[in-house]
Parts: sequence; C-alpha cells; structure tokens
Amino acid sequence: MSSEFEKLGISTEILKSLDDMGFVEPTLVQQKSIPVILSKKDVVVMSKTGSGKTAVFGVPLLQLIDNEKTGPHALILTPTRELAVQVDNDMQLISKYSNHKTAVVYGQHSISEEMKTLKKNISIISGTPGRVFDHIEQRNIKTSNIRYLVLDEADRMLDMGFLPQVIRILKNLPEDRMTLLFSATIPDEVQKISRNFMKDPVFIEIESPTMTVDTINQAYYRVTDNEKYVVLEKILSHERPDTCLIFCNTRRAVDRLKKRMDSKHFRAGTLHGDIPQAKRTKTIDSFKKGEFNILIATDVAARGLHIENLSLVINYDLPIEKDSYVHRIGRTGRAGKDGRAISLVTVEDIITLYEIEEHIGVMIEEKTVPTAIYTKHKKISPVTKLQKSVAARPAKKVSPVTMQQKNESVTPAKKTSPVTRPQKSETSTPVKKISSHAIKQPDISSPPANRQGVVIRRAKSTGKPHFEPAKDVLITKDDKQPLFKKIIKKISKK
Repeated sequence: MSSEFEKLGISTEILKSLDDMGFVEPTLVQQKSIPVILSKKDVVVMSKTGSGKTAVFGVPLLQLIDNEKTGPHALILTPTRELAVQVDNDMQLISKYSNHKTAVVYGQHSISEEMKTLKKNISIISGTPGRVFDHIEQRNIKTSNIRYLVLDEADRMLDMGFLPQVIRILKNLPEDRMTLLFSATIPDEVQKISRNFMKDPVFIEIESPTMTVDTINQAYYRVTDNEKYVVLEKILSHERPDTCLIFCNTRRAVDRLKKRMDSKHFRAGTLHGDIPQAKRTKTIDSFKKGEFNILIATDVAARGLHIENLSLVINYDLPIEKDSYVHRIGRTGRAGKDGRAISLVTVEDIITLYEIEEHIGVMIEEKTVPTAIYTKHKKISPVTKLQKSVAARPAKKVSPVTMQQKNESVTPAKKTSPVTRPQKSETSTPVKKISSHAIKQPDISSPPANRQGVVIRRAKSTGKPHFEPAKDVLITKDDKQPLFKKIIKKISKK
C-alpha cells in the first residue's frame, strides 16, 4: 500500500482492504476530504463524476463508527437503486477485515427480506430515500444511534423529486450527527440543505478546467434520424470496443434499439426503469463479467454505475439536460484512465450540442462517419439461378410492342431494348409497321402456363389475338418454340 494512503490517517485493516481493491494512489478529492471527515466535521464536497467519492466517505465512516452500540450507525442515501447497490458492494469490500456489517434497501426489492436483514446488527445502511423512509416509518430502521448521514449525488437526488423524503428523513435523525454531502453541482436546493441541516460545513471543491473527465476523448457525428442505426453499426465496427454503454432518452427507444441489435446478432443487454430491480442487478453483473459487451440504457445508468475499463460511451440520443451529458460520458475514463465518448447529432440536436459545449467549456470534435461496417452481421441475399446464368448481370426490360387490330399502323420506335443472351447481345432493328394478320396465329385460348416472353391473348372487343411482351423478358438460345422464333423474326424486319 502506498505511503500516501497511510498519511491520510487510515487504519491498518482498511489499508489492507484498499490494497486488495487495487487502490494505488489516493485521488485529489480523497486527499483533501478524508482527513477533514476523520476530524468529524460536516463536509460539502463538489467534485466531478468518477473521482472516487465512494471511498471518500466509506473509508472514514468505517473507521469512525462505534461497534459497541447497537446499530445502525451510518445512513447513506442515493438517488438510484443501482447506485445504492454499488455503494453497498464497495462498503463490503472496504470493511472486509473489520466486524462491520452493511445492508442495502431500495424499491422493487423484497421488503420482507430487507426486514430480516435489518434485524441483524447492521452498522451501515445504503438505500434510496423512498424505501429508507418506509422502513423508518415501520420502525424497521432505528434512528436513535445514527450519527453519520451521507447524501450522495445530492443534485441528482433532488432533480428526481426526492427532496420531500430527504427532508422527512433528516427530521427523524438525531441532531447530534455528522452530515456529508456529495454533489457534482451545487444548485439552490443543495445549498438550502447545507444551511438548514448542516453545522458549519467545510466546502471542498475539486476544480477542473472542464466539467468532464479530462481523459475522455469526445467526438460527434452528424446524422439523420433514419440513418442513426446504420451509423451506429459503422462506429462499433470502427471502434471495436471491448465494452460499450449506449444511452437512449426513453425506455421505448432502448427496447427498440435492442430488438434491432438482436436481429444483427450483437451481444447486448438493456437497463431502464421498467425492468425489475432483480433483473437489472443481474444485467449489470453479467455486463461486468463480460457475458455481453454492449449495454443499452436510459439515464438510470448515468450515475453511480461503476464499470472497470469501460471502453466507449455512445449517446444514441443526445440528452436534453446538459448535466446528463456530463454524467453519461463520466462512465468511461474513470480513475484517470483513458476513455471515449461519441454522440449522434441530428439537425434538431445542434442547438443542444452547442449548449453542452458551452456548459463544459470544450469544443467537441465533429468527425466523418466511418465507412467500415459489421460485415459479419449483414444479411447476404442468395444468388438466384437466373443471376448465375447471366453472370449476375441483370437483364434489361424490353420496351413493350403492341399489335393493334387489322391494317392499323404502329408508330416507329426510336430504339428497342437489346435482346440479352448469355454471352452475346444484339440490338433489334427499329420496327416501322407490322400487320397482325402477317402472323399465323394458332387457336390458343390462354397464355402458356410457365413461360417468359410474349404472352398471347384475345382482345375482348373483336376476339382477334394480339401480343403483349411479359415483364422481365429474357430470350435465350435454348428457346426452340417455332411460334416464338417467328414472332422475333417478324419484329426484327424493317
């Protein structure tokens, strides 16, 4: 373990856990915040996404909580179920060599199972505001010993309408507590919470030249709505990402895109609010294990979803909210690693793109759509016998020559279509006149059944025969019917 972590005043057990988790050097926000939290001061931390904030509050909380009293001792509120589960997983890893137990509660999860877990001596609870407040009301969570409260992704939590639940939870907690607030931005609602429910908080802001992660390479392609999917295939073929997270604005768009990708045999999963939580958790785990390499999601995955070495983020739909763009692309390029983010921009999105550029302080590079395509997913039409016979060269359609009633002249044609043969092509002489009685017509009441070429019919008005060329006429040297040869011969004469 790096001596830099030891300098922060972290205990030996936690240092060992961090070493197992692969932590090498503390991030800037960890260096500035952990010592202040260990000194038991309220803290407001403003830091960009992907900066390692979970360890900022997780490490000092585990070191400060008292094991002698019955729990819980700490409560962590998150805006989404995914983030709650992610935080709980991280807390379990950090507490690996201690006696602390953790639990997670959230909507669309078995409340009876949560009640059984909460009866154990739990030290730290992570959860969404709605489910946490339900447990407090039902007295499944005892708040008397809670001395530490964490509001993670506070701005997002308030944007999603959780402010009333958060206020009710705050009023049910002991006043003698320490409150830690973490947010990528500090809107007015967050400032009000800090003024009304925190004690002289220390503000820690991690400045960055841009609001996005510096190591993310951003680009966009101009597209129309109709060509979005084709461009997406070309991007995937060109980039060849090991893992890719694709964002859509609606749940319906996610399902529609998944259906199209399934038809082309892509390995993809989906994540949105209509999917049951158990299935969403399983999908995230499968994605992390590499069972499929593409995850299509709504903004439910824009925050709190931590995936190691995520290669590429694609905005299939450009987000309307500028902060959503920041959080979406923040899923890649985490912890100082390189990442890529690509957006598909339609004419209607241009103004939104300019607003995003102004918001993040960076000009996003426009690129030309790559020409490569996923050939292994393209469906190739089978070659027909007809294509083989003419070396895949389509036959030209013969211009129709109609024969009218007796003594009626045909207008001279400028050019007739060439007669196509397998290896030789000739052009017929233009027709000037032809009389219908010049050809001896056998008494045929209906056209031949399986025949391409001239179709023989009788005019309803006179009962006399006339001739109509069938569609896609192809005359070959194998045609040996005498009548057909006579017709061609007469047509060819001046």
